[in-house]
Amino acid sequence: MTHIDVPNSPGFLISRWREKGPVEIKQLTEWKEEMKIESWLMVAEAAMFLDAAELLEIVENQLSVAEKATLGLVRRRMLGDQHLEQAINEAIEIAKNRDSRDLKLEGRLRMERGLSRFESGDTEGAEEDLTWAETRLKSVSKASRDHDLSLLNKAAFHMAVGAPLMALTVYSEISRTGEHADETIAISRIGASRIRASLGHIFDAARHAWNAHAHAIKAFQTNMAIEAGTLFIELSLDCIDVNAERMKVQIKAAKPRSATDDEPKYDSNIQDIEDVFMWCFSQLPKSNSGDQRPDLRAMVSIASKINKLELFNELLSNPDNVEDSMLVAIIQACIKDEEMQKKWNKRLTVLTML
Repeated sequence: MTHIDVPNSPGFLISRWREKGPVEIKQLTEWKEEMKIESWLMVAEAAMFLDAAELLEIVENQLSVAEKATLGLVRRRMLGDQHLEQAINEAIEIAKNRDSRDLKLEGRLRMERGLSRFESGDTEGAEEDLTWAETRLKSVSKASRDHDLSLLNKAAFHMAVGAPLMALTVYSEISRTGEHADETIAISRIGASRIRASLGHIFDAARHAWNAHAHAIKAFQTNMAIEAGTLFIELSLDCIDVNAERMKVQIKAAKPRSATDDEPKYDSNIQDIEDVFMWCFSQLPKSNSGDQRPDLRAMVSIASKINKLELFNELLSNPDNVEDSMLVAIIQACIKDEEMQKKWNKRLTVLTML
């Protein structure tokens, strides 16, 4: 369901290995402690995903029996194996065994089994495992990477079975003032924003999107920051008020509400919209190619609404460089020049015939 990239410790260690390695385990241990990496298993997984075979061989010798069983599952999933439940059960038994007990890994493995059961259609078993895993991980490693994953996967499960309010409750457990990773907070707030918007709670939806944008930037997750930023703008465009407070002020003044309290009215400040838009625009890739460009779809649509379409003149002048047919359709709807519309209509025809 949900995957968390860890942009700091393991990836940086792999980069340092490639730049300064190979080195012995003593040096690797110093790097691991310097970067505050939770376990050798995280390093081993990163080495596997980033194809650092020599490093992986060294690190595997540092793993416990339970960690080796878990790494074996990761390897099998990487190779496309979809029939993992028996192997997961065997790994769980290792993590539970008195001689190889690992409470954190048992929680993670129960989460893995919950995901496997969901994929096989066993929603009751999936919910049991995901709930058990989140409870265990909260007790032994709260706000760790695995605990964060368990919360996000539990929320994703509730969304998948049509229980968005349950998902919203799970997202609310991920505090912005706790120790959760910025990426986890960003993912949760994007999810919460979409749920709130579907309920017509526009102020809360915009607040969550704003926070998601900020935390995604802090986590160096540019694509996610653009997604959250454009979501914030889309929620705000119909609520512009020249007298509105800036969003950071509104968030600071927001107070907890009971179920009987009225939903606060949302008034958006145009400067917030423009600031977020310009940040997102500055982070767009230089290339306009790619058959799935949701970033450009959202940004072009917004630009047309806030009179900034001229920022995309290069894009608008080169229909043949665009491969996303939905983006072409959006551009067609935004431009007014008849000659340009004909060119974009021709491009749409080409793409839909491919």
